[in-house]
Amino acid sequence: MKARAKRIPRLASEAAERRFWESRDSAAYVDWSRAERVVFPNLKPTTRSISLRLPLRMLERIKAEANSRDVPYQSLIKVWLAEKLSARAGVSLRLPGPGRTPARRARPRGRTPPRPASPR
Repeated sequence: MKARAKRIPRLASEAAERRFWESRDSAAYVDWSRAERVVFPNLKPTTRSISLRLPLRMLERIKAEANSRDVPYQSLIKVWLAEKLSARAGVSLRLPGPGRTPARRARPRGRTPPRPASPR
């Protein structure tokens, strides 16, 4: 029979709680065998803005492809990068579905979509 879990004391502040848990093992206070897995569907992964220099012709082709799919070109680039990484690693990186891109965001008023590049 498993020993009863210790009672978690009331702590005066978040700092006191942090100090308390830094020096103790939670297994003595929580029966982890009764824990349930939870999902937080509204959490967004942390992202970081980067600067990427691309040849103009490549960028025009990416924008034309994104326009034909009716998605922002940055989103299309992210999907393509995730697909390539997952294919090389053999792991799925949470894509919206096979061959699908994320839902299109509304464009700000007054902004026209990029036009496909003309053949040169």
